Amino acid sequence: MTRLFFRLLSITYIGAIFFFADSSVVSDLTPFNPYSLLHIPLYGILTLLLFLSVSSSKPVAKNSVNSINSTDSTHSDNSTNLTYSTRFLIVGLVATMVGVADEIHQAYVPGRNSSILDVFLDMVGIALCLFAVKRFQ
Repeated sequence: MTRLFFRLLSITYIGAIFFFADSSVVSDLTPFNPYSLLHIPLYGILTLLLFLSVSSSKPVAKNSVNSINSTDSTHSDNSTNLTYSTRFLIVGLVATMVGVADEIHQAYVPGRNSSILDVFLDMVGIALCLFAVKRFQ
């Protein structure tokens, strides 16, 4: 149930990213967004939501039968059989794809432009979030 909540929240958040790219809110935030640095926390939050949407809420025993084929048996998920590392990879790739898609979308929005620097800043936010999750788990 928790994963479903975070999946719906992630989808809503992604929708908001695309919706607000075409709104006046972005131009109102320009004075508070030097060098597009708000991309870092924006995509850090997205990454956290995505990670929570694929994370198991129940810890798995180290000697679990389902984790025999897992490369990281202390963090496998019984319901999806995803290793902890696989979850990190999936979350990082999905968040990066959203960032790239958002920049492509912005190229077609009047008054906006796409920037490779924005994608780089998105990836910094993604990496920082994944590092924090790994560090604090």
